[in-house]
Amino acid sequence: MTAATHSSSFTAAPDSADAVLLGLDPEQREVATSLRGPVCVLAGAGTGKTRAITHRIAYGVRSGLLMPASVLAVTFTNRAAGEMRGRLRALGAGGVQARTFHSAALRQLQYFWPRAVGGEAVPRLLERKVQFVAEAGARCRIRLDRSELRDVTGEIEWAKVTQTVPADYPAAALKAGREAPRDMAEIAQIYGTYEQLKRDRGMIDFEDVLLLTVGILQDRHDIAEQIRAQYQHFVVDEYQDVSPLQQRLLDLWLGERDSLCVVGDASQTIYSFTGATPDHLLNFRTRYPHATVVKLVRDYRSTPQVVHLANGLLGQARGRAAEHRLELVSQRESGPPPVYAEYADEPAEAEGVAHRIRDLIAAGVPAGEIAVLFRINAQSEVYEQALADAGVPYQLRGAERFFERQEIQRAVLALRGAARSGGNDPLLEDVVDLGSQVRAVLSSTGWTGEPPAGSGAVRDQWESVAALLRLAEDFARSRPGATLADLTVELDERRAAQHAPTVQGVTLASLHAAKGLEWDAVFLVGLTDGMLPITYAKTDDQVEEERRLLYVGVTRARLHLTLSWALSRAPGGRASRRPSRFLNGLRPGSAAPGSRPGSAGGERAPRPRGRRGPVLCRVCGRTLTEAGELKLMRCEDCPSDMDEGLYERLREWRAGQSKEQGLPAYCVFTDKTLMAIAEAAPTEAGELAMISGVGGRKLDRYGADVLAICAGQEPGGEDPDDA
Repeated sequence: MTAATHSSSFTAAPDSADAVLLGLDPEQREVATSLRGPVCVLAGAGTGKTRAITHRIAYGVRSGLLMPASVLAVTFTNRAAGEMRGRLRALGAGGVQARTFHSAALRQLQYFWPRAVGGEAVPRLLERKVQFVAEAGARCRIRLDRSELRDVTGEIEWAKVTQTVPADYPAAALKAGREAPRDMAEIAQIYGTYEQLKRDRGMIDFEDVLLLTVGILQDRHDIAEQIRAQYQHFVVDEYQDVSPLQQRLLDLWLGERDSLCVVGDASQTIYSFTGATPDHLLNFRTRYPHATVVKLVRDYRSTPQVVHLANGLLGQARGRAAEHRLELVSQRESGPPPVYAEYADEPAEAEGVAHRIRDLIAAGVPAGEIAVLFRINAQSEVYEQALADAGVPYQLRGAERFFERQEIQRAVLALRGAARSGGNDPLLEDVVDLGSQVRAVLSSTGWTGEPPAGSGAVRDQWESVAALLRLAEDFARSRPGATLADLTVELDERRAAQHAPTVQGVTLASLHAAKGLEWDAVFLVGLTDGMLPITYAKTDDQVEEERRLLYVGVTRARLHLTLSWALSRAPGGRASRRPSRFLNGLRPGSAAPGSRPGSAGGERAPRPRGRRGPVLCRVCGRTLTEAGELKLMRCEDCPSDMDEGLYERLREWRAGQSKEQGLPAYCVFTDKTLMAIAEAAPTEAGELAMISGVGGRKLDRYGADVLAICAGQEPGGEDPDDA
């Protein structure tokens, strides 16, 4: 993150507590100096939240108000915890513990388990649930394919973090609106069998680490008091993402105390499907009425143009989280406006993005500072191909972990062997500096300084080893005089924390995987209704989370931002897609949400029946003559603003009506009429009646169902003959 700077009116000795405050803006300084009582930091994207909370801890330590060993800083990823530890060391607060919830709980569990249960060793940790879930399914005589297996495992994880036992899963999942991959009773059965399998084999999973720690702290007050005596001050990052189980553990750590600082942004809540909830953040002031609340809104990451778009997205949001949105204020110089690009099909979109990326690289933007972000991983293939064809290096984020890759394990093994042999290794003769030593050792494993041709597995392996070399060179610069032995210790620590370096290449990642990262240039691709928001986002809350996902994507960009979509999936396909509704009123030429076509918002209004004179295309203005075009009020080849997800739901409903009544589907509504309905998205009977093909009889017969579907609800199910 770009460091925030703020002029200070005083000077301080380099090793004094006040020196920690230099360079902080007024709000960050307020965070850093608020060391007493509950503190809630509402921090927008790019506002320097990690800087603020690490300086807060360092200021407390260097002023003598906080003992390093008494502070526990908790975050959600090993990468974030590693970054926090590094910053704290640099600020003179190296003794502070910075861990994930699971890491902190596991250490406590391993230490106190023998005492809590009578001397037994803590059960072995099951790192991969999938095999056990598959076996549990087989024992229940329920066959699960690969996708179902992954989804059922996710449901079990959700149940455990929401503290739901197997017997209660169906009711809890139904109440939470879960889209279960199987019958809920079957999932409950598999869940129960999975738990029994673990017990029989003396194993626990990651959720059990939290559950068992909670159980010990609840049942053993002596152990709880011992932990509370050690950790007296807590800092929780990304507080909008805590689950009920994590909050329960935090409550037990705190006891009756309120020495707690939480940091979060409700507008970046994008993991509700895992059990995360912003409620704890939003209710913080209710729980702690005397809490200090500080808002960080100075955005040091993005240009005013990017921030303006981000604010516009949140300005259209609805719901409780939207009520607590933060209006960001960019602190950077002006930059280029966001680019909106429409393409005929997905391959054309990918090719256009690849060419634009190649131009940026030619203009001096490093490939590692460019990202292509999409809604689902299945979208990546066409961009991988396009970038390979354009000769642009790339990495797919979310693949195998860096230190678990075979090529990295071989390289580290070679480095460790060379470190043990010291000066007796002939590879290291006449090689003095650490970087050159690492190059020599890696060369002995077959690695060369020139990348191989192509973009397949061989190139991926080369890029991984090149990243390891860059890591070693960075380490050598930060630790003058360091040896190969020092490097291997550093690599072992990084492996333990999964703090992998960045492979130099364009990043391809899902929007979820991009959380917490940033780039100079970001391409948000595939932004069509049905993809963002995704088709299975049906409730208002689910749609709003999709909007927040786009907000997270937008705020990853520092300077260059491109938003694109394709009107069809494949070349020559029907151009039936329309840009994401989240861009309405933001992209040039689009109407604000809620405006009707032809109104002041700029889109068309329903054409009154009986209108005389020529009918003009609402897109290009050409006179329409064909019946199908008159129904749609646009040329066949003009871009559609149809809600594709709505169109598919209408088709499914029509198929059911057709089967039930024994009529051809077109007798219910023709395809063109359904398309016209999906484009107009009527909200009342009068608007539906304006659409060609919806007469009075069909309005009476089907109107209620159609309007319910357009509103995102289930049709009433009333017998059409009884309507």
